[in-house]
Amino acid sequence: MPNVQAVVFDIGNVLIEWQPERFFDSVIGEDRRREMFATIDLHGMNDEVDRGGTFHEVIAATADRYPEWRDEVMIWHDRWIEMAAPEIPHSVRLLRALRAKGVPVFALTNFGIQTFAIAEPVYPFLSEFDRRYISGHMGVIKPETRIYQMVESDCGVPPEGLLFADDRIDNLRAAEARGWQTHLFEGPQGWADRLVAEGLLREGEAQ
Repeated sequence: MPNVQAVVFDIGNVLIEWQPERFFDSVIGEDRRREMFATIDLHGMNDEVDRGGTFHEVIAATADRYPEWRDEVMIWHDRWIEMAAPEIPHSVRLLRALRAKGVPVFALTNFGIQTFAIAEPVYPFLSEFDRRYISGHMGVIKPETRIYQMVESDCGVPPEGLLFADDRIDNLRAAEARGWQTHLFEGPQGWADRLVAEGLLREGEAQ
């Protein structure tokens, strides 16, 4: 494999847990949550936000379309930061260890403009990337080809020099089609092991 010139982190489920179903189970109960998610394409709604749609407007419009679920849908807006939680501490340490070694570290994430602004003061590490590629600002989401092209054009690193960690295989397949190196994130220890195997960190630095 070519040498890694920059490491690219997804954020949701790599640095911060993102499990809306789990959150709604705790708020309205599993049965009602299942009914709600079967009735409303909430993940599609979230994709609209991640493409750059105004957070409140997108959620409120969905609530208007489903008045019988209005209160529950607005929870997505009003308690969003509770869904985007908690951080994954080992992953944050890996981000910081890479930067301490002088390895360029980028973020490539499906994230809304307003939701990212909400998350930044809660999760200070979000300001620690060398470059941040936030879908809401880019107007395109993973796994659409254009978002990877935009990263390549901006960062100046050849595709084969990028190592990208994401929890979704479809996002990785799209990156691989561009020539990126990839890692399916299934937990921080596996990611730590990969970074050690690539020679980017020593074992003690990857703890």
